[in-house]
Parts: sequence; structure tokens; C-alpha cells
Amino acid sequence: MSNTPVTSAQPSPKIDTRLWSTKARNLSPYVPGEQPKHDHLCKLNTNENPYPPSPKVGQAVEAILTNGADALRLYPDPESDGLREALANLHHEHGIDASNVFVGNGSDEVLALVFACFFMKERPLLAPDISYSFYPVYAETFGVHMVKIPLSDDFSIDSDAYRQPCCGIIIANPNAPTGLLLGLDAIRKLASEHPNAVVVIDEAYIDFATDSDESKQGNSPSAVALVKEFDNLVVTQTFSKSRSLAGLRVGMAFADASLIEALTRMKNSFNSYPLDRLAQAGAMASVQDEAYFAKVCQQVITLRETLASELAKLGFEVLPSQANFVFAKVPTTLLDGDAEAVALALREQGIIVRHFAKPRIDEYLRISVGTSEQLKRLIEALKVLV
Repeated sequence: MSNTPVTSAQPSPKIDTRLWSTKARNLSPYVPGEQPKHDHLCKLNTNENPYPPSPKVGQAVEAILTNGADALRLYPDPESDGLREALANLHHEHGIDASNVFVGNGSDEVLALVFACFFMKERPLLAPDISYSFYPVYAETFGVHMVKIPLSDDFSIDSDAYRQPCCGIIIANPNAPTGLLLGLDAIRKLASEHPNAVVVIDEAYIDFATDSDESKQGNSPSAVALVKEFDNLVVTQTFSKSRSLAGLRVGMAFADASLIEALTRMKNSFNSYPLDRLAQAGAMASVQDEAYFAKVCQQVITLRETLASELAKLGFEVLPSQANFVFAKVPTTLLDGDAEAVALALREQGIIVRHFAKPRIDEYLRISVGTSEQLKRLIEALKVLV
């Protein structure tokens, strides 16, 4: 195990913006989690799955490549019909068919198209004040007026606070970086109270959720179950987290066919071939290996509970996460409760976690669920700081 400090990238050269458009000059881009290179890095900052994808993914991709250059010479299926059909089949019990499914180059692209299709209106978009930090970037990019609705003191989402005029609502569920889950009853309430606004539920982490309003009946906490009930509901998901395919960039949306048609029109006016042949093949192979998918999700959930328990023993206040990360308040026994200092101290040991220097959450760390070995290394490093 190396204790070599992780160094940052070299500073960027001075940029001349004189040829830029006003829009490009004024944008404040999203800053993704750091992707440093280090031989012994314990990387717990970007919520990547600690386990590899299904072996069938590699087999599907290899099968295409072994067909020779001809396999990549032609354009891929522009609508990813096979993948959309496979995704629809996953939710057939809810009446979902391929007309209710849209796919794109990662859920980030899907969300960008959602903003362009449904939120460029006079009325404001409503979103939690603490949530996925890409939402304000999309709003700025597309000229959308976004009103931030404060989370409750316990960081939960109060659906009653959204009872105001709007063009749409967007909520990450489970929320990020808190990891808290909004139940299906609350989502149903939002959709029914705003019939003329599009309600978007961003379910990047839903496959790690084990609790919901209807969980006692054995139902999934995913809002895909409500798509046929509400024609104003859009549910986005991704292959990046639970299916371990962040490198392939595959995202999807489930919605009424009329909303899917709007997304398709916008996509075909921007990027008509979003998913390449390898991404489509790999994603379809993942969907077809549900046994492996379920096993990995359960392993991550088990590790999440172990991580939360170990952090609590050290005095952290850990929110009840339903994602593949935990959000924990640093105790005063660790560097006087200075979360940023703790993150930097861990970094010196080659352990990367995420700290957000923002109001209300600057005393917290977001820690991705890693392998059992990585989590053991993290806990041992924290014990040294006590």
C-alpha cells in the first residue's frame, strides 16, 4: 500500500476567449468528480460501481470486434430499437413498451434533451436546493429559470413545498449527494398536482434503493411504475452505476409516448446516432443478465450498510442512504470536524472522497461504496486522524 500523495493535474494554459460566443463565455460548466491517475488509488469520489459489469457485456462487445472492420464501418441503429425493446421488457408488468423508452449517450445527455424539450418556457423550473449540481448548469445553458426549493432540516424533500406554478419539476431520487429516497406516494402527488408541467425523476441510483412507500407490498421503488398513470412524468436512469457501465455512456428515459417523441425529435436535431454499436450491444447484454445485476446490487447494498455502521462507530452522522454512496457529517473528533481538512488528509493517503464547499453541506463528505478492501483502508485511515 502506497502513501504517495495524489497530485492534481497541471494548471491549464491561459485561454483567449475573444472568438467565443457570449453564451460560451458566460457558462459555468459542471465539474465532474476528479479522475486522478495513481497506482494504488482508493477512489471513492465518483460513485462508480466497485464490481465489473456482467461477463456477457465483454462477450457481446468482443463478438462485434471479431467481425472485423466492417462491423464498425456502418452507422449504428439510430433509435437503438433492440435496446429499447429490451428495456421495455424489464418493465412489462407496468405496461411499458418500446414507445415509452428513449436512450441516449449517458443520462446526462438524456437530461440535457429533457431540459431543451420541456423546460424552456416562461414559468420556472422547480428543483431541490441541494441536489445534482448539473441541473443549474443545464438551466444556464438552455436559458431556463430555475427556482431552488430548500430541503427540510433533515435533508428530505417536502413535496408540499412544490405546490406552486411551474413549467416542470426535477428531482434526483435517491437524491444526490444526500442519498435520501422520496417515496412513490409523494411522486404520485407531485405528478397529479402539476398536470400541465413535466415532472422528471432522475433515478441514477434507484437500483440500490431498498425502501419506498410501497416496499411492504414488494414493489420496486422506481417511478417507472407510474409512467402509464401520468402522461407528464419522465423517469431517467443510467447504466453507469448499478450496471457498472460508466465507460460505455448509456442512459435512458421512460415516459408517455408523446414525451418520448419530443425527446426523439430533439435528439435527431442534435445527435442522430447517440449510441454506438458497442454501447448498444454491451447494454443489451447487461439487461439480459439480470441474475448478475441483482447479485451485484445486493453486494453493494450490503457494503453500504457496513460502511455506514463503521463510520457511525467513529462518530460520523450518516444519513440513511439508498444509493451506492453515503453522506456523512464529520465528527469534531476528526480534525475539529473540518470536513475539507479530513478529505485532504485522506487524499495524502491516496484515498479520494468528495467534499462540497457549499452552504449546509460543507461539514459532510460523500463517500462512494468501494470494495471491502477499499472500505477497510478508508476506515483505518480515518482512525489515524482521531
